Amino acid sequence: MSHEPADFPELDFTGTTPYEDYVQADLLTHLQHPLSDDPGELAFLVTTQVMELWFTVIVHEWQTAGGCLRDDDAPGALDALTRSTYELHALNASWEPLAHLTPARFNAYRSALGDGSGFQSAMYRRMEFLLGEKSASMLVPHRGSPRVHAELEKALHEPSLYDEALRFLARRGAPVPEAVLGRDVTRCYAPDPGVEAVWAGIYAGDPQDLAYRLGEGLTEVGELVWRWRNDHLVATRRAMGAKTGTGGSSGVAWLEKRAAKQVFPELWTARSHV
Repeated sequence: MSHEPADFPELDFTGTTPYEDYVQADLLTHLQHPLSDDPGELAFLVTTQVMELWFTVIVHEWQTAGGCLRDDDAPGALDALTRSTYELHALNASWEPLAHLTPARFNAYRSALGDGSGFQSAMYRRMEFLLGEKSASMLVPHRGSPRVHAELEKALHEPSLYDEALRFLARRGAPVPEAVLGRDVTRCYAPDPGVEAVWAGIYAGDPQDLAYRLGEGLTEVGELVWRWRNDHLVATRRAMGAKTGTGGSSGVAWLEKRAAKQVFPELWTARSHV
């Protein structure tokens, strides 16, 4: 006879626990296979895997936001954008375990990466595509993975989150230029003075208007992406200086170019005209 208190949790399960069935923790915690003897490699590997999981969630949120905008559901889009900002904060905090690496500590296991590099991340590429940073050449590294390549090719040909926002504004009567609305969405988004004027007009109006709130939601996302890129740049510069990056990238030079780019550019330049 059991003498456990009445509120004691159930401990006896026929198979795996319901928690395990839902979270698949055993699978997650056995996906780490360090390739060096350095004790610091595990933190690097786990941190990178955690980032991949956050990329997945954020892609989901931005796809949800884009779908809501297509359906003229601005409140639904704003909810998804807001959730993504919380997740971006968590993603950016993931840099902390790697932010203080010295060159000697990073070199202790850097060779384990081989030709692997963060720019090869398919899920991060999907994030960039949703931000309007399109490039067909970035599909090339994934030709050996048919499913991943197909998903990226599909994402390349779909409107970005910003495209959906501008189309939403146009349907509400905003004078978004036709050239922008009909642009080739497989190409990287380029700033347009007409779009800048649209945002300047919105920001001169009612802060409670849905368009104004959408602008602020996108601005918050853009700022957090910029912070992510800068944290990546600083962590890399601290760990390896100006050396060539893994995978043949130019390392810090590549990251400096990325950090200098504004996401949703007219949302930032329009503020000078309000």
